[in-house]
Amino acid sequence: MDSATEAPEKPQIYLTTPASFELGRFPDLLARVLDDCEIACIRLELASRDEDTLSRAGDALRSVAHARDVAIVISDHQVLAERLGLDGVHLSDASRSVRAARKSLGADAIVGSFCGASRHDGLTAAEAGADYVSLGPVGTSGLGDGNQAPRDLFQWWSEMIEVPVVAEGGLTPELVRELTPYTDFFGIGDEIWRAEDPVVALKGLIASMDG
Repeated sequence: MDSATEAPEKPQIYLTTPASFELGRFPDLLARVLDDCEIACIRLELASRDEDTLSRAGDALRSVAHARDVAIVISDHQVLAERLGLDGVHLSDASRSVRAARKSLGADAIVGSFCGASRHDGLTAAEAGADYVSLGPVGTSGLGDGNQAPRDLFQWWSEMIEVPVVAEGGLTPELVRELTPYTDFFGIGDEIWRAEDPVVALKGLIASMDG
């Protein structure tokens, strides 16, 4: 089956949070983005490993997301995903934890896997039951081990693999334009949160899908 022919006409937006944010301000900003742009999923991507910090952030963002029927996952902390009533987990250790996360969270949870620029890891994660595989960085970014995921990797994936793929890391309007035919989702985070107005920045990237 060629998933590219059956994918949505345009990739959907998969939003990642900043690595740190003010709990008194960011949920309102996120709400504004969700109200102005169509978002498929949010990933809570805090650098903090403090359980209280993560829990309070997860509670606040879940309320914002679920009020708008948007799914929210958390990076790596599958215990917190269950405890906080989030929709699933995003695993950053390539394909290694997919089976365990699926067994723990159940069939209905979202389990995604970041696989860098590795076709092998992506295939392993897909075979282990991942709902999506994230590949990147596609541009200059601190994501992963520094190896960039090239366009031909996404092109091959879209032609050969049914499991949806996310393109993320260092996205620019040019890269969005280039990858639009070959990815199911764009993972967007710092590209907009560093901007003066994240909504304007996101709309600019979305507009790039049209060439």
